[in-house]
Amino acid sequence: MFDPKIIGVGQSEYTRHPSESQTVQNLMRDATNNALNDANLSLKDIDGLAIASFSITPDSAIDIAWRFGLSLNWLLQDTNGGSSAMNMLGHAMRAVQTGAAKNILILAGDATGLAGYAKIANAYNSATRDHLSPLGHGGPNGVYSLVTTRQMKKFNLQKEDYANLLIAQRNWASMNPHAVYKSPLSKEEYINAPIVAGPLCRYDCVPVIAGSYALILSRNENDKLQKQVRVKAFQQSFNYDNQEGDGTETGIITFKDNLYGTANLAPQDIDVYSIYDDYPAIVLAQLNDLGLIKDSDIKNYLQNMSNLDIPLNTWGGMLSAGQPGGMAGGLNGIGEVALQLQNRANDRQVNSAKYGIVTGYGMTLYRHGGTVSAAILEGF
Repeated sequence: MFDPKIIGVGQSEYTRHPSESQTVQNLMRDATNNALNDANLSLKDIDGLAIASFSITPDSAIDIAWRFGLSLNWLLQDTNGGSSAMNMLGHAMRAVQTGAAKNILILAGDATGLAGYAKIANAYNSATRDHLSPLGHGGPNGVYSLVTTRQMKKFNLQKEDYANLLIAQRNWASMNPHAVYKSPLSKEEYINAPIVAGPLCRYDCVPVIAGSYALILSRNENDKLQKQVRVKAFQQSFNYDNQEGDGTETGIITFKDNLYGTANLAPQDIDVYSIYDDYPAIVLAQLNDLGLIKDSDIKNYLQNMSNLDIPLNTWGGMLSAGQPGGMAGGLNGIGEVALQLQNRANDRQVNSAKYGIVTGYGMTLYRHGGTVSAAILEGF
């Protein structure tokens, strides 16, 4: 069995308003080239490809392999939205472990534009198309406004309690040159922001952007790096509650103990967190399910979150850095933790980071997401 390591990360430009030249294929090319340079590899060294994208249609993974000139032993295309990045990481990890591939490029990106994303959202699956879209439900904003309302009632939260989470992530984003929103966010701005789908305001709804992110997973180490990164534990859950729950819990509760047990760690041992953040309520649900909020006291957790005290989504998260279709945003979180554990996060660097948690959440089936994944990464 080989020990897979994350040896390269790469990102394209992230933009709210892509130019004609910023097609998804060109953005993926840029992210791939940056990841290859980071890993000190060339395209001929890549023998595995995992890809996720809403907007490469009618192309598929093999078309991208052809366009890039890749000759492969292993190929995967994932369609699981916000969980795609983690799903690809899990499959790629096992492929490297078993010798199916030596160097796997994990790639995601989108350039749908706002109109294109709205079209995808309104026909996301048959349940959405047939039962929600005819009601003018407003896409995922409408669905997660209801989840947020249920969370507020369950945990005695007020709208303004969420402000500190958004403010802290924006402060982290100010140090990320790729983030689309870097300007400081005040509590007054958050409270007075236009409502999109009550109680969600503009800052609670993830901004759709064009962009791409890439990772390279390898059986070999990157000699340029002082520290390597491996996956120490990995767990997933699919359709754990059959959409009968209220959305304030995720499938993480089904595997939390196994996740920490496999890594031989406890929640307090984790140094940095990349939690999938399409909406603040989902960040808090995952943190709580992971045992990272003491006594499930979400209100106290939010009230004591100030500035950069908690190393949560240190790249700014998708809520400030932007969401390229959801898929590349998930890879961004994995890459950020890898950079932190390799001591390469520049101004965002968390001191002495050795262990990090990354998650993916997505595939809104009807009332909330149906997929969730979590991994513990180790720097060594």
